[in-house]
Amino acid sequence: MEAEIRAIEADIELLKKGKLTMQAEDETPQLQALRTENSKLKYQRMHLQRSLAAEEASGQDCMVSVIALLLDVFGQAIRTAFPALTDVPVAVTPSTKENFGDYQCNSAMNIVQLLKSQGQKMAPRQIAQSIVDSMPQNALVEKVEIAGPGFINIYLKKAFIASQLHGLLNKGVRPPRVGACKKVIVDMSSPNIAKEMHVGHLRSTIIGDSIARLYDFVGHNVLKLNHLGDWGTQFGMLITHLQQKFPNYLTESPPISDLQAFYKESKVRFDNEPDFKKLAYEAVVHLQNYEPNYVKAWKLICEVSSREFSKIYERLDIKNLESRGESFYQPLMAGMVKKLEEKIAAAGWYDPKVTRVEHIGFGVVLGEDK
Repeated sequence: MEAEIRAIEADIELLKKGKLTMQAEDETPQLQALRTENSKLKYQRMHLQRSLAAEEASGQDCMVSVIALLLDVFGQAIRTAFPALTDVPVAVTPSTKENFGDYQCNSAMNIVQLLKSQGQKMAPRQIAQSIVDSMPQNALVEKVEIAGPGFINIYLKKAFIASQLHGLLNKGVRPPRVGACKKVIVDMSSPNIAKEMHVGHLRSTIIGDSIARLYDFVGHNVLKLNHLGDWGTQFGMLITHLQQKFPNYLTESPPISDLQAFYKESKVRFDNEPDFKKLAYEAVVHLQNYEPNYVKAWKLICEVSSREFSKIYERLDIKNLESRGESFYQPLMAGMVKKLEEKIAAAGWYDPKVTRVEHIGFGVVLGEDK
């Protein structure tokens, strides 16, 4: 019996060193289990080495994501320790206190609930220990400690930290790897022509530019889109007021630098003078039909407003802002409305005998005939 035990132990040692070759039918259950476990560990090590190599290969342009590497390490450990569980959330966060290590893995609490749903009962600390025991070899983690009900405190290797600091000092802050470059559109600012920006526009401008800069920093193709309010009924008011107050506007540049005051004047007249209101509505129709004199008046008003907006954007250091106002989409509306009518009719939703659909220049009005 003792000789048999010694023989098995010798075989195990040889197997650990990769020097034992046996036929599958000659292996003991212990050897088979150890061989299987060894294969899993080799696969995990290879996967980790590839992840680290990919990070290092992109090190000239990108910074290593410590969180991403730790998620990979502990994700593998959890899958090894609990192969029957699927889609286990891996929770790794920076430690809140220095004595808790550099990072913490708090997945044990979630795994308790997952096991419980399968009729299994296991203490969080026991789960944490299983995760620790299943951790693959890596160049990242120096040691781990189980604390409290099942938290895993993670201490990084000083050599790894030193290498990251060395890269930071030599190459500066670089973006993380985020995968393929994508087209990103940030809809921001979007003020109304002839009106002052209010706090909502400024908020959208500042937050939108911050988001755009972050996407640009990590390598995406960013379009900052400024959807100006430059079309609609208010331009009928403004154009009519311009024509009446400055009848020579086609040949002499009108002094309308204070557009806010100019807008208020036209609004008062629109609300109180029926004849002016009628002319304003007619001016909208002329503008929608792109009649040259009305288009020129519209452009004059837009240019004055755009110059004022540019001053604000310059103070806020907003650059490369692409302005596409409501007027940009105006030529596309007729074709779009036609397509919608055809598709809705084909689907049986639209019957002209029952539902009235009218298209006007600045939108679609739907009304039910009772």
